[in-house]
Amino acid sequence: MRTLVGLFTLLGVSRANWIQLEAGVQPYGAGRSSWVLHDKVPAEHSIELTVALRVDSDRHAALAKLFWEVSDPKHASYGKHLSIDEITKLLAIPDSRVDVVKHHFEQAGATTLVSPNKDMITVTMSASAAEMALNTSLAFFKHPERSHLRIVRASSHYSLPEHVAREVVMVGELLQFPHVSSIPVLQNLNPVASWPNECDAAGCKGLVTPAVIAQRYKLPKQSDAVPKNTMAVAEYQGQYYKDEDLSSFGKSCHRDVKVDKTIGGDEPVAGVEAELDIEYIKAVAPEIPLTVVYDNQYSLLNWVNQITSLADSPLVHSVSYGNDEKQQVSPQYMFTCNAAFMKAGARGLSILFASGDQGVCGRQGCGIIKHAPFHPDFPGDSPYITTVGGTDFKGSDIGEETAWSASGGGFSNYFGIPDYQKSAVAAYKASPDANLPPQELWNNSGRGYPDVAALGGTKNPYCVAVQGAFSGVAGTSAACPVVAGVFAKLNGLRLKAGKSSMGFLNPFIYQNPAGFQDVTSGKNSATRKWGFTAVKGWDPLTGFGTPDYEALAKASMSMFDNEEAVIV
Repeated sequence: MRTLVGLFTLLGVSRANWIQLEAGVQPYGAGRSSWVLHDKVPAEHSIELTVALRVDSDRHAALAKLFWEVSDPKHASYGKHLSIDEITKLLAIPDSRVDVVKHHFEQAGATTLVSPNKDMITVTMSASAAEMALNTSLAFFKHPERSHLRIVRASSHYSLPEHVAREVVMVGELLQFPHVSSIPVLQNLNPVASWPNECDAAGCKGLVTPAVIAQRYKLPKQSDAVPKNTMAVAEYQGQYYKDEDLSSFGKSCHRDVKVDKTIGGDEPVAGVEAELDIEYIKAVAPEIPLTVVYDNQYSLLNWVNQITSLADSPLVHSVSYGNDEKQQVSPQYMFTCNAAFMKAGARGLSILFASGDQGVCGRQGCGIIKHAPFHPDFPGDSPYITTVGGTDFKGSDIGEETAWSASGGGFSNYFGIPDYQKSAVAAYKASPDANLPPQELWNNSGRGYPDVAALGGTKNPYCVAVQGAFSGVAGTSAACPVVAGVFAKLNGLRLKAGKSSMGFLNPFIYQNPAGFQDVTSGKNSATRKWGFTAVKGWDPLTGFGTPDYEALAKASMSMFDNEEAVIV
């Protein structure tokens, strides 16, 4: 077994020549994390890490320029998406940079896989080799809410030799701890609803079902399957599905619900998060093939690297997961993720994330005695993805909606207001009905989110088949796949007419507010005093509101220059 001193000798560097990466991120601390340090990782335990390579600033700027052009319906380049090879040429990462990084990890005993765009390298190696290559210590961490779940993270800072570090942005995820999804199956429900139960299962009575979604969001009774139109959900942390549950849901609620392709995989254990995602994205768009992208450990970097490396990547991706640890967000981490989101948009892929279920305080909370500033979540506040908030019905029938009090939303502490939403955000702040919370609690110059919303609150839970029974489930994790399914259907209309996929959605959304049913009541303070208030137009609880498929279908087909209008 190599020692750390031996590795330094092998590489011809001294400890003084090593540079700490993500220096602004604190390593694990029991007082800052919901995770518990469990044990030292055995020396021969195999681990996989994602090494993000430096992209030259002019090449990054070129990617950003192209991303905005192909995403803007008013630009002449709208929809002219790039191939993987074209993005690789655009980034122009020199082979010498790749070789330096590969050589370092391979010398330590790793096998390496370079992404098609050459901007990320997946390294697989033993724990002892990783500790030497990164000058760190690795440990197992467990979570109180998921005793079977175990992840590997660094328990101290990490570093690389100076000549390697200058070519690397970060190594993920060594310091990032995932939020553990814990969507509760709601018990002792007494739903206040006047609509009929159109599912055969008695357990769905009074709950949101596919028929409720179809009526409220004006979905067509039937849509044509279109070649190359695809969609996906991302699942992690033991959240998998059973075909028996999907079949039971589909049979009872009269929808064709199945998974057409799985990337990754796990034991067929029913997970409420996974089955909620699958059952309702397929309830909205049963005609569109569905891919489940699964990884046992939540890694945003691994996931986005994976989907942008697929030649036939699904066109719409719904993600109901996020991070929540105070120490996990570094500028390097967000920069790397955002660059990957831009690559996805440039490819014509749409990425939607749930906004979270803790109101303005986010997964970190706002303190107990003194009200701390609001905590917007990443990647929900990223300007390069579409974020989905949650609503409830205002009354007992299928009609007007109100913002769910725990719907995540607010203004980013890291990202400025993107051009596509400047007028919408300004109008919100100027509204006399906004009743803005104290300025010291939020960032007045940050990107506002979410962008849109759908049913997701606890007043109107979704009926889900899970673990052999029908139960009620709520959260923005329900809203996100519904909205993703709507946009997947819009892609079908466009592809059938010979047009491009929609790609990054936000410029289209902000140019077409009439495509959504405005939500003008509610406040996302959750259990606290302060929060944001829903108003007419865009707001940081529900965005522009919930989908109106009929209006969106017309807008997606008829508003663009040089595109012939299609009557739907």
